[in-house]
Amino acid sequence: MYKILLVDDEEEVRKGIIQKIKWEDYGFELVGEAENGREALEMSEKYTPDVVITDIKMPFMDGLKLSEELRKKFPTIKIIILTGFDKFEYAQKAVNLNVVEYALKPVSSKELIEVLLRVKDQIDEETLKKRDMEVLEEYYLKSLPILKEKFLAYLITSKLSKEEIEKKCNDYNINLNGNHFVVSAISIDHRVTYKDLKIDNRKELDLSRFAALNIIEEILCKNDRGTVFIHNDLIVLISVCLENDRDSIFYKVQVTLEEIRQSIEKYLKLTVTIGLGTIINDVSYVSDSYQNAILALDYRFIMGNNRIIWIEDIEPSSKEKIVFDEVMEHDLRSAIKTGTEKEIIETIDGLFYELLNIKVPFKNFQVYLLEILTTIIKTAESLNVDLVYVFGESYNLFVELYELKDINQVKNWFEYISLKIMNYITKDRQDSCTLLVEKTKAYINKYYSDSSLTINTLCKYLYISPTYFSFIFKRETKMTFISYLTKIRMDASKELIKTTKMKSFEIAYKVGYSEPNYFSYCFKKHFGISPSEYRNS
Repeated sequence: MYKILLVDDEEEVRKGIIQKIKWEDYGFELVGEAENGREALEMSEKYTPDVVITDIKMPFMDGLKLSEELRKKFPTIKIIILTGFDKFEYAQKAVNLNVVEYALKPVSSKELIEVLLRVKDQIDEETLKKRDMEVLEEYYLKSLPILKEKFLAYLITSKLSKEEIEKKCNDYNINLNGNHFVVSAISIDHRVTYKDLKIDNRKELDLSRFAALNIIEEILCKNDRGTVFIHNDLIVLISVCLENDRDSIFYKVQVTLEEIRQSIEKYLKLTVTIGLGTIINDVSYVSDSYQNAILALDYRFIMGNNRIIWIEDIEPSSKEKIVFDEVMEHDLRSAIKTGTEKEIIETIDGLFYELLNIKVPFKNFQVYLLEILTTIIKTAESLNVDLVYVFGESYNLFVELYELKDINQVKNWFEYISLKIMNYITKDRQDSCTLLVEKTKAYINKYYSDSSLTINTLCKYLYISPTYFSFIFKRETKMTFISYLTKIRMDASKELIKTTKMKSFEIAYKVGYSEPNYFSYCFKKHFGISPSEYRNS
């Protein structure tokens, strides 16, 4: 059922239309009726109708002004204009105000039903387009290369389960089925001058990298299994091997890499340096091989460019490494900033999962733990957390870290300090929200008599966006800004009626209404009786 709001200042017209049509039979639900544009706008905010049927000539806010306001706030609402013949040309000016149909008054039920069915067909068609699976599938296929590259980048920088890797590979048509894996990081040697080409700017380098990628893809198609992509200005190659003998694997991969190096130099007149990572037998540890490939590339400053550097030649003793990468840092920062207690504990548990079962040099542990602690402190400082208030005058977190006895104590301590910081942030946000509401109420109580007072005026005073203010104010007070302002004005007017001999129009101006008739309308709507009836009572 599509929701309809009916707006007309003549009650007889509204009731006549309502009684003539069996709304449900035509796929509509009448959610409300309004006497004027202002009331209709408030009801639209409450019900968010799909269709608004409105007269043009109404008090306080006419149909065209209502259409203009609806276009700004609810661009998907379809508007049907009811108008007399003498106003039809005037109504046609509303073509840019989301008006989709017109009906001349007096309108018969048959004519209005025909209009409603046309509007329903239009909404149905728009809805179907949004849900059209073929469109979604086409969009997905166009996005597939980007999604594939994002997954591969995540694969080499994070730890994923075999099940998740297998699912993603099936989704993106990537073949990583093998017994062993090794990652190579291929870097174009910068600022190398040749007879016909000098790389000296970013655009040329990007084009050269893309050309090199095409050459590598051609080589992989004919004599190797694996996948290649660009990540962080490097060409990354994940080689997949069916063999089990490490010497055979290394020989085969090295032959492929040497062909790549020579082909790029021959066809592109460029040299590349290739860092070769460790050989692994579990695809979920591809990130370890990638990190070692990056480490191998670092040795080009010692060994020179235009060569293949295997990390196991340079660091034969390095078996396993733990790396606190960008993804881990982002997850930890997000958990502290906006997460729950459970999310913080799960995130830190994840950071320590590998540490409990891995054997690495002690200094490697130290670097990893210091990076975690540094991230926690930097996150707190970025949010202006008072660390002295949280941990006391003589706190020194780095000293405390070294006083802990084992890895489980360290994990529990990281959870403890992260939760303390999170609780401080949460309380600070709540205090800020409370202060915001108090300042708002004080401002309204002081300036409610100003008829030009709006939410935008208030938000300029508070230095806050109207959207965020509306969210906070309604969450804290269970009322909208308009509802609260109206309540303050109505209470003030009631007090003036009781305690003064001011006339109704004087009271209207006194409490912030520039139109006495609209004040009387709002007063009766709020208290159920008119100002004069209230005075007499």
